[in-house]
Amino acid sequence: MSKNVFRLALCAMLFALCVSAEAQPQAKIPRIGYISGTGDSSNPGPYVEALRQALRDLGYVEGKNFVIEFRGAEGKVEPIPGIVAELVQLKVDVLVVPIASAIRATKQATKTIPIVMVTQVDPVATGLVDSLAHPGGNITGLATLQRELSGKRLELLAEVVPGLARVGVLRDAEGPVSSIGLKDYEAAARTLKIRIQSLDVHGPNPDLAGAFRQAVKGRVNAVVTITNNPLFRNSKRITDLALKNRLPSMYEGSTWVDAGGLMSYSANDLELFRRAARYVDKILKGAKPADLPIEQPTKFEFVINLKTAKALNLTIPQSVLFRADKVIK
Repeated sequence: MSKNVFRLALCAMLFALCVSAEAQPQAKIPRIGYISGTGDSSNPGPYVEALRQALRDLGYVEGKNFVIEFRGAEGKVEPIPGIVAELVQLKVDVLVVPIASAIRATKQATKTIPIVMVTQVDPVATGLVDSLAHPGGNITGLATLQRELSGKRLELLAEVVPGLARVGVLRDAEGPVSSIGLKDYEAAARTLKIRIQSLDVHGPNPDLAGAFRQAVKGRVNAVVTITNNPLFRNSKRITDLALKNRLPSMYEGSTWVDAGGLMSYSANDLELFRRAARYVDKILKGAKPADLPIEQPTKFEFVINLKTAKALNLTIPQSVLFRADKVIK
């Protein structure tokens, strides 16, 4: 009799434990909204992958304690407000935003969802944050110092291209960053006694062949490209056109040189997004964006493509090669 009672009691206890376990609410999986200016679901691009891998390195497991809600604008400006509204409505736990127009849109759309930005422009001068040390509000992240490096890029071109006198600046005239970038190159060029010719294209379907015809007609000696979403999506086409028109080219990120461009000088693009993952980690653990200082890179990457130099019949001086962080042979 006592054995039967014991068995019944044991069964009842096990049943109660099972019911209790099933009744426990499942832990909420944090969702990270990511807005890509150039990618789409079939080809999200290297930057979100760098973020994803960095989160794994920090001990996160995708699907278990983080999910990335990826949205791509495919090089267009028009979808961005809708993408921002969708992710805000989803109530993601944090937004990662590397596009100037999307950073502004998210700032206007939400005062509560933390935003980790990766921005080319000065976030204080453009009113995105109060200061680098104390951002305030719900935005923090990284400022790439992209615009501050314009003079250095022209200096490197002058060392590599004999008799450099005129440089074409390829830009999307409709891009919010391009007018700032053009002014920076013009200011640096005056110091170096170089003339700047603006090579303007427009929107998601830029007339790149026409821009390079302008460059040849204007007798530019080299071309610099101001990075934005439509131009980045056409990076291979742009580097091919520069080579076809026998124009040495300088870019604002190493991925352009991987695509066949001659040179780049910038912060390490992928490292910036790996750093962004640390901000996400801190925020998911309870830190407030207002208390997380804006980071700026302290190391910059000079990359040269010797295959492209050879195709242009251009000899890179040894003094320049010694300074390169990466040489593609």
